[in-house]
Amino acid sequence: MDMYRKWLIMAIISVSGGVIFMLPFLQEVYYIPLAQALDLNNTQVGSLMSIFGTVSMLSYFPGGWLADRVAPRILISASLLATGLTGLYFATFPGYTISLAIHAFWGASIALTFWGAMIRATRNWAAPEDQGKAFGILETGRGLGEVLPAMGILMVFAALGSSKLALSTVIVLYSCLIIALGLLSWFLLDDDSSDERDTQANKVGLREIIDVLRMPMVWLITIVIFSGYCAYWGLYRFTSFATDVFALSVTVGATIAIGKMWLKPIAAFVAGYVADSFGIAKSIAWLFVLLIASFLAAASLPGGSSLIPVMLICLTVASMAVFAMRGIYFALLEEGGVPMAVTGTATGVISAIAFTPDIFMPLLGGVLLDKYPGELGYRYFFSTTAAICGVGLIATIVIYRKITRRQESCQTASSRQTP
Repeated sequence: MDMYRKWLIMAIISVSGGVIFMLPFLQEVYYIPLAQALDLNNTQVGSLMSIFGTVSMLSYFPGGWLADRVAPRILISASLLATGLTGLYFATFPGYTISLAIHAFWGASIALTFWGAMIRATRNWAAPEDQGKAFGILETGRGLGEVLPAMGILMVFAALGSSKLALSTVIVLYSCLIIALGLLSWFLLDDDSSDERDTQANKVGLREIIDVLRMPMVWLITIVIFSGYCAYWGLYRFTSFATDVFALSVTVGATIAIGKMWLKPIAAFVAGYVADSFGIAKSIAWLFVLLIASFLAAASLPGGSSLIPVMLICLTVASMAVFAMRGIYFALLEEGGVPMAVTGTATGVISAIAFTPDIFMPLLGGVLLDKYPGELGYRYFFSTTAAICGVGLIATIVIYRKITRRQESCQTASSRQTP
């Protein structure tokens, strides 16, 4: 494969990994226009994301198994095309029941056919010693795939008067972009079809699934990603923290949130290259240390304009650490010795558990802030997030020690075989 084609493939995979989520997460930016266009109340709008999240959780594991048996090109292309085509129908603003069905379908089209295939394709894209770089580049592209189209499409929405027609145009533009990426994926992605990997993939059955479930490394990686994803949700509360505790305006809070998004591609890109030299597990351990320090510092901050710079430093450090970690934590599959043949299955097992913070972290924040309004609620929330990161740090240290022992054993065996 020539270098140009190789980088074009990664560009398609990574940008697709960002853009495909824009339709189900449309309400993050267009919450009120979406509710008005569909004539839904807050509970009904929330249920759209709930059904998406529920189906996604149920789809990650079978999707991982599927990724080990079907070529990534087929899965990624089919997922993008199916998601984009249903998006075109969603742009007509169907009734509530149909909208629920569409969001459920997106949960399957993304988690069942896309996610595991994306992880496998990324792992296959780079050599074992370059896995940190590969996943860092993936997360960088995903970040750019989210923020760059979002900015351009938001300008179109504003230019059309922020009307119902404007929102429909937004959905059509996202859908067409996703469809275009699906067509490009079909014609440009590889089939991951080396004889060895085809033979291995065809052997992934019940025994191999059980073997994956018995791997301590898979469960340790699950804990790491689970903890890192809780920290990701912890970042969401900084926007309301700025307005509720530090009395900043809603506009300033939104500006902080958008500024945070721009840190994602930078942090992921740098982390990928640094981790390949420093070590994936070792890098993640230090990132957890930064997260624990940042969230504990935020938990201890009283409100007051004089401490706004400190709050922004906490947010910046935590954001950089979270986005850096998201850029490299799946590279633990290679460093931890998980076989390439079961990458999809392992990814499915990990994702089905590690992404459950989508379900309980928003609820945890809401419950704490309702029971302990103001500064105290945020103190409890950030302290809890720091404690979860502490669990992730312990799991990462265990992974690092296992990797170190395996490397020492290999070096000892090699030295014994040397005449």
